[in-house]
Amino acid sequence: MARVALITGTSSGIGLDTAVHLAQAGFHTVATLRDPARARALQERARAAGVSLDIQPLDVASDASVSACVRGVLERHGRIDVLVNNAGAGFLGTLEQTSLEALRSVMEVNFFGVWRMTQAVFPVMREAKSGRIITVTSVGGLVGQPFNDAYCAAKFACEGFLESLAPVARTLGIHLSNIEPGPVNTEFVTHVKAKISGQPSPGDAHYQPLLERYMAGSAAVYQHAQTGEDIARIIVEAATVPEPHFRYATSDLVRQVAGRKYTDLTGDALVNMMGARLK
Repeated sequence: MARVALITGTSSGIGLDTAVHLAQAGFHTVATLRDPARARALQERARAAGVSLDIQPLDVASDASVSACVRGVLERHGRIDVLVNNAGAGFLGTLEQTSLEALRSVMEVNFFGVWRMTQAVFPVMREAKSGRIITVTSVGGLVGQPFNDAYCAAKFACEGFLESLAPVARTLGIHLSNIEPGPVNTEFVTHVKAKISGQPSPGDAHYQPLLERYMAGSAAVYQHAQTGEDIARIIVEAATVPEPHFRYATSDLVRQVAGRKYTDLTGDALVNMMGARLK
């Protein structure tokens, strides 16, 4: 019987590429997205790749939607072998530029969405005594970055939650893996940039020059960014190897930045490094 993979956030980018690659790897792939009207690109890629997908609506910020989706997958396929938590929302703004409403919105998708999905499939995998839960976090879940206060807070929360759960899960036959990309050229970045222009900015005179310097530095970094397919291949590896790692840093850049944190327990070197991008 073919294994069943359920993946969130497949309308574009990493999620779209991963859905297609999982199907090519032999999984019955349930590709979910919040707005079914945005499924055209996914359908076209699947046709071009010669694979079929079970495309379903899912809002990871809704308890009812998550429950209905998981229940439907079990009714149609009878099992869930792999969950890929990919759905995410970006946000740029430092503390004074981030309302509590905006913070809650970022946390709802990036953290509580992961919690909901993991909690929904965990009993299924526990009963089966096997399963993989793969979560796309970020280098921003390991290292705080200027103007990413809310986003990094959510990704740090995911890292802490899953690192705590992983030892317990493994005793039950369930493997957890975190995929930690750095810069990736996808529509996700475009959507985040689009939010900046209309964003109220208290203290703009203080923050705007810093943000401009940060964005200029980020643009240089993105010249060496990975693609969604690069990350998809790593996700498929985590879904198929006999003993998956807990963490997959997806590039040398991520390993270099994260290594700076692990080798300097004072945190000073990392703060200085990130601060240099604002000068």
